[in-house]
Amino acid sequence: MSSSTIIAIYIALAAADLGWGILLGLLNRRSVLASQARVPPELAGSVSPEEAEKSRSYTLARMRLSFVQEPVTTAIVVAVAAAGIFGLLDDIVRGLVEGEYWRGALFLGAVAVASGLLSLPFSIYSTFVLEKRFGFNTTTIRTWLVDGLKGSVIATVLGLPLLWLLFVFMNATGSLWWLWAATIFSALSVVLSLLYPLVIAPLFNTFTPLPDGSLAERIRAMAERTGFRMSGVFVMDGSKRSRHSNAYFTGLGKAKRIVLYDTLVDSMDEDEILAVLGHEIGHEKKRHIVKGTVLSIGLSFATFYALSLLARWPELYAAFGFARDGAAYPTKEALLLVFGLVSGPATFFLAPIFSAWSRAHEYEADRFAVEAMDSYPAGVAALSSALIRLNKENASNLWPHPLYSFWYYSHPTLLERLRAIQGDREEGRTALFI
Repeated sequence: MSSSTIIAIYIALAAADLGWGILLGLLNRRSVLASQARVPPELAGSVSPEEAEKSRSYTLARMRLSFVQEPVTTAIVVAVAAAGIFGLLDDIVRGLVEGEYWRGALFLGAVAVASGLLSLPFSIYSTFVLEKRFGFNTTTIRTWLVDGLKGSVIATVLGLPLLWLLFVFMNATGSLWWLWAATIFSALSVVLSLLYPLVIAPLFNTFTPLPDGSLAERIRAMAERTGFRMSGVFVMDGSKRSRHSNAYFTGLGKAKRIVLYDTLVDSMDEDEILAVLGHEIGHEKKRHIVKGTVLSIGLSFATFYALSLLARWPELYAAFGFARDGAAYPTKEALLLVFGLVSGPATFFLAPIFSAWSRAHEYEADRFAVEAMDSYPAGVAALSSALIRLNKENASNLWPHPLYSFWYYSHPTLLERLRAIQGDREEGRTALFI
């Protein structure tokens, strides 16, 4: 296959990815517009007309930003790749730096900076214009800049040693370098997942143990009832940056913890908070974290194996501008860049598979949550109320197009979750922990 054919296929895949995303976005937009902000019958009395209108307006505003950002960024990246500019950048770096590793680090660092600059205007608009317009943004310019600086430092501190390690394996372990690299990098990813809640996350937010009191006592009772062991429940100062609410489970082993945004704790009653906690506990008890880790490791091995195959394809390098005097000039940094460019467009059709897998886990966690409450009817009522409140506080889309949500949503829609919960109750399910 010639270099011109390869770049043509890449452009076609990128166009298909973008075009399909725009089509789904337009279907979603039409669904939202057709709603005319009417409250779905199942939510009558729970969502006010004003809240429905806010959800509609916020969803449409996010769509308008996406309809600009995605085509612009895709067009720029594809144009740069097709014009061979990445190869020119590699030539410049090669003239500045000696040594394979530092050339690779500088080249990939320059690409990362360029990517950040490309997304910067959209990030600024999203945070300080769009989010502010709807009353969500609470971050300051200083906090935003400090977050960016911290993120860059962490990426550098972690990225440079990992890049060096990858280069070592590629040079020293022959044709099976991908197997060694995948094994070591998978182990490192598990270590990082253990360190993240203890070392990295506190660099950005303050995590305070949930104070003693009625809620803490009820949480301990739920944990005992469900056989759940963790390092604790922590409240995160999410309101420092946004009024959006959320909760999540993080860590492995003894380092696992449940994190609640302070905005969630301030807005929900005890039963609703318990239902949210039960949902997060459900992810752990149903081994969703372990399954996700196993999947991530499997994808890591597949990725490194794909890299090992692409490394033997000189026309691929030449297609993206990595050539000298008409001949391909393979480098490790070129391989990593090309893989990063191609992997998304080449696998976009897999998105609904992973989305469906994630949604199945969410249904399981919801079911676990209602069963973990003091009584099953109380669990149904509390989780339903909590989900509705979260949806309102985040102004989430109440009218997503079915194909859009099928393709992209990692969580079922609000109505799908409520119907599943109500359906379990109507089927006469009994609680497991009472």
